[in-house]
Amino acid sequence: MSRLKGIHHVTAITSSAEKNYEFFTNVLGMRLVKKTVNQDDIQTYHLFFADDSGSPGTDMTFFDFPGIPKGTHGTNEISKTSFRVPSDAALNYWVKRFDRLEVKHTAIKEQFGKKTLSFVDFDDQQYQLISDETNKGVASGTPWQNGPIPLEYAITGLGPIFVRIANFDYFKEMMEKVLLFKEIAHEGAFHLFEVGEGGNGAQVVVEYNAVLPQAQQGFGTVHHAAFRVEDRSVLEDWIGRMEGFGFQTSGFVDQYFFGSLYVRVAPQILFEFATDGPGFMGDEPYETLGEKLSLPPFLETKREQIEKLVRPINTVRSTIEFKKE
Repeated sequence: MSRLKGIHHVTAITSSAEKNYEFFTNVLGMRLVKKTVNQDDIQTYHLFFADDSGSPGTDMTFFDFPGIPKGTHGTNEISKTSFRVPSDAALNYWVKRFDRLEVKHTAIKEQFGKKTLSFVDFDDQQYQLISDETNKGVASGTPWQNGPIPLEYAITGLGPIFVRIANFDYFKEMMEKVLLFKEIAHEGAFHLFEVGEGGNGAQVVVEYNAVLPQAQQGFGTVHHAAFRVEDRSVLEDWIGRMEGFGFQTSGFVDQYFFGSLYVRVAPQILFEFATDGPGFMGDEPYETLGEKLSLPPFLETKREQIEKLVRPINTVRSTIEFKKE
């Protein structure tokens, strides 16, 4: 059985695709590599922010479901997303940047031997930056070369995802026996699980919390998190494995940019398994990634209808020279 390779992507819900684009582009300096729609709800944008070329393990994606209420944080949720930066010094840069741009954040802290900096966006979506200074394991991506962040401080990919859960014993057993993670450390209520080559790009932090009320999904919360598998063949193995353990699954889903499997592994915890390819470079050139509305071939015949349903968002950046500051 081929093990999971690490984090593939995280998908969250935003109240505004426009504000979301501005925050990730101009504040965080991540590159919009694909502007498309939710394949099951074509009036909903699906934006993909990633490294310079949309490498697997680097993308944070967002839905903007029309009319959805604000979510509330609590237990039984994927509670926080991490972004990797190259060094401890990078975190000092980000403190100053967040202060200047009035982004709410904590002080720099340490967890499981890594320096971190937590912050939120306009929807109270929970994030942290994590330093790769002492990290070993899954390699990170390449920062957006033409973005506004100096490359030595820029975000390079996804770090550990955080899950807050009420039934820790069940979740630990599922992580270890089903998903083949290994618990490698714990600090208080927080337990660090690792898979594959390990390191920041292949870890999940599970917080045991039976006190908080149940989280409610809405904008400002995570929809699902995805783990990397090599290809369709390995994905089919995981379909068989999950169904063999009694989980209901989506079966194979062709997302065009990658193949997927969805499984609800615990109350309100939706995990996806996603192939590393084909990737985001097949229908747009590198220079203008994310600048047009990209549709998979099976939706291309509905382009006229879709373009009437989704409001235009100007995401052209190839003509803009960002000042690194």
